[in-house]
Amino acid sequence: MPANPLLAEALYLFGTIERMGTGTEEMTKQCLEKGLGKPEFISSYGFQTVIRRLYKDLDKDLEKDLEKDLSIYQQRIIFEILKNDHITQRELSTIVGINEKNIRNNISKLKAKGLIERIGPDKGGHWKIIK
Repeated sequence: MPANPLLAEALYLFGTIERMGTGTEEMTKQCLEKGLGKPEFISSYGFQTVIRRLYKDLDKDLEKDLEKDLSIYQQRIIFEILKNDHITQRELSTIVGINEKNIRNNISKLKAKGLIERIGPDKGGHWKIIK
């Protein structure tokens, strides 16, 4: 069911959508075809769709471990650190979409699992991924 049936009907009549309810199925189908896995749908204070990206330089064993044992937020933190090992908690907060306190909590959990460590000081240091 569309969240706003009046808007969905107007879009249908205008020709923007073919029929209601097919977009989610099509998105899932295309993600699976491209090897991205099923998208994750999160409904809390709004609605989010999380589609994982493929990282060509990410070790396949590490990728499987990350998907099994970590939350989606922890996975995204790891992936962002892989892209930029000098990323700040504030930048992670903006990219991942959670507040800085939750970023710190997730970083603590990643450190406790022995997956990341901080090299150097808070300012001027960088992150290291530990396998």
